[in-house]
Amino acid sequence: MSVQVKDMVLDKLAVGPVPARVYQGAEYAKGPPVVLLFHGGAFAQTGLIDSQVADCLAGTGAIVVVPDYNAPLGPVFPSPLEVGFAIFSYLSRKRAGLGDRKSLLLVAGEEAGGNIAAGIALKARDYHANELDGQVLLSPLLDPFMGTGSIREAEGIGMERRWSEGWSQYLSGGKCHPYAAPRLCSRLAGVAPALVVSAQDDPLRDEGLGFAQSLQEAGVHVCRHVLPPGLGWSSIYGGDPGAPPTWQQELALQFAAFVKHIGSRPEVAKPD
Repeated sequence: MSVQVKDMVLDKLAVGPVPARVYQGAEYAKGPPVVLLFHGGAFAQTGLIDSQVADCLAGTGAIVVVPDYNAPLGPVFPSPLEVGFAIFSYLSRKRAGLGDRKSLLLVAGEEAGGNIAAGIALKARDYHANELDGQVLLSPLLDPFMGTGSIREAEGIGMERRWSEGWSQYLSGGKCHPYAAPRLCSRLAGVAPALVVSAQDDPLRDEGLGFAQSLQEAGVHVCRHVLPPGLGWSSIYGGDPGAPPTWQQELALQFAAFVKHIGSRPEVAKPD
C-alpha cells in the first residue's frame, strides 16, 4: 500500500502547538487504527523526521502521527511525557480529524520513544481508563541502570555512550518517577495490551523482554516478538546495522496481527 505523508500542527493542546508528521495509507479502510508514534534519538532528538517505522505501520492501513515531542517544553522529564500525554488526551477526545470514533488508538515508540509510549500507557491507566487500546514498544529504552547482558553489546553499534548521556539528560531534573523509567515500575496491572518487538542482535533486547515479562505477570496481554539477527533492526534508533534494513515486512505482520487481536476484544469497542 502506498503511503501519503503530510506535516501538520496539533494546535489545540494544553501544552501549546506541536508540529507532527502524519503517515497514512492511501487506501485505508473505515475506522483505521490511529497510532501516536514517538521517535527515538536517546531522549535528545528534535525536529520532524522521516520515519521508516511510521511508513511501515501506515502501510498496514494505520494512520501514524509522529510529533516533535521534545520541541515545546524541552527534553528533560517530565516535559516530553507531558507533551506526549497532552497529544494522547486530545486524540482520545477529538482524533484531530484523524480516523474516527471507531478507530483504535495506540501509542508506540522506538528506543527513547518507547519509554515515552510506556510512560503514557501507565499514566493513561491512572487517568483515562479505557481510552488507550494498545501500546507498541520497539526496542524501548526503559532502564536507566543499563545493566542487562544484551546492552553490553551496544559498544559494537556505537550506542552505549549515547544512551548513557541521554539518560543523564532526561533525568537531570532530579526525578526518577515510574513514568520516567517504566522498567522499574512495580505497579503494572491494568495497562493497555502491549506488543514488544526486539531482535536477537539488539542491545536493548533484554530490558524490553524483561518489561514484557513483568507486564505479563501483572495480567496484561502481551505479544512478544524477537526478530532474527541480521535484519538491520538497530537502524530504527540510529545504530549501525552493518547491512541494509530488511525488518519492515516482519514488523508489519506483527503489528497487523496485534491490531486484529485488540480490535476483537469487547472492552475496546468504540461508541457510535
